[in-house]
This record gives sequence, structure tokens and C-alpha cells, in this order.
Amino acid sequence: MQTVLPLEKMTREEKLRIMEELWADLSRDESQFESPAWHGDVLRERVKEFESGKEAFLDWDEVKKQLRDKKK
Repeated sequence: MQTVLPLEKMTREEKLRIMEELWADLSRDESQFESPAWHGDVLRERVKEFESGKEAFLDWDEVKKQLRDKKK
């Protein structure tokens, strides 16, 4: 099945909504995904940086708000 979307006619918000819907659908069955080996290395390094105080977690809703505010 081939689906054609009128991308040139869609707004940025419409495109993002479709991307979010696609990702939600693709990520429903996590057992079908296998993370690459380097993923574990990156995650361990980030945990180490967080524990040492070099990095901090940010609230996702706040990050989205900051990005949207920056866009204006």
C-alpha cells in the first residue's frame, strides 16, 4: 500500500502531528526493536555524567515549551 501525503500543502503542525502518530504506532510493540550496542555505551556515559553533576535532567514539557518559545 502506498500512501501519498500532500506535504507541500500541509502546515508544520500537521506534519508534526502525523510524525507523532506514526511514531506512536511504530513504538507500540517494543519487542520488535533492538537497540544497537553503542546505545548502551552512550547511556552508561550519560548516567556517569549525571551522577558526577556534569549533566542534569530536564522536564520534557519544559523543553518543548522552551523550543516553541524560541521559534516565536
